[in-house]
Amino acid sequence: MKPIVTIGVCVKNSEETVNEAIESVLNQDFPKELTELVIVDGHSRDKTLEIIRDSLRETSIRTDIFCENDGLGRARQMVVDNARGKYIVWVDGDMVLPRDFVRKQVEFMEQHLEVGIAKGKIALEPASNMLATLEAFSRAASKMVDYHSKKAYSKALGTSGSIYRTHAITQVGGFDKDLKGYCEDWDVEIKVKAAGWLLDSTDAKYLDYERRGLTWKNLWSRYWRRGYYTHYFLHKNKGMLKHYRMFPPAAFISGLLYARRLFKLTRKKTVFLLPVQHLFKMTAFYLGFLRGHLNSYEPKS
Repeated sequence: MKPIVTIGVCVKNSEETVNEAIESVLNQDFPKELTELVIVDGHSRDKTLEIIRDSLRETSIRTDIFCENDGLGRARQMVVDNARGKYIVWVDGDMVLPRDFVRKQVEFMEQHLEVGIAKGKIALEPASNMLATLEAFSRAASKMVDYHSKKAYSKALGTSGSIYRTHAITQVGGFDKDLKGYCEDWDVEIKVKAAGWLLDSTDAKYLDYERRGLTWKNLWSRYWRRGYYTHYFLHKNKGMLKHYRMFPPAAFISGLLYARRLFKLTRKKTVFLLPVQHLFKMTAFYLGFLRGHLNSYEPKS
């Protein structure tokens, strides 16, 4: 029987969280005979791959495991190339899916044939420490957008917790294999919209946070790399992100706006630390972006 859903997992060095992520996939209430799992490991240096194989030892779900260490664009495309499902649901190594997540995502896509990609919602639940909670809440707030509006022009859904219509992705040629670090998902969303498909969000919720404890050092490194690789994405997709939006003071203001919105939803006073957290991580982003910009002008030896 041909699967309806391919669960795509691109993972690297996630030994402390990946077991919980895989277990949440295996415990879905969607029929196992209609599900397959395609995992791409980025040559993890820890026990990630060993843990994944142990977790899958007794499952009846068809599983393929590959290794790829040439960037996220190639890893994502490897999932697409090996997907037999009508849909691809993307799961990260630090995510946890409620039991009904896949079913809700599939039901939404079956009812909205014009949608090529649909994003689930990040649950507003505390993470392992205050910084991880702020990051999870910040991500959730950034996705509270009407993706049918003009305001969503420069807003990316992202792969985490998203369901892709496989036909829509293959129709536009899939992921750009040259986008190695970040923005490979944003790039493919642009192509999907240009082909006439809609992007949307659903009510299916999932947990997306650092359960082992996010540190300021981790956060700085992550956003520096994100800024570095965003520079190369913007070379290809000019005008998708205004320069002033990347400037750290703008991040402080957006943090204030997010805090106000999130306080209404959660009544947690800690959200008012978001302006500081936003300023910190977007300073890292901006410096990484400048490094990428300078690299493009340095002579090649």
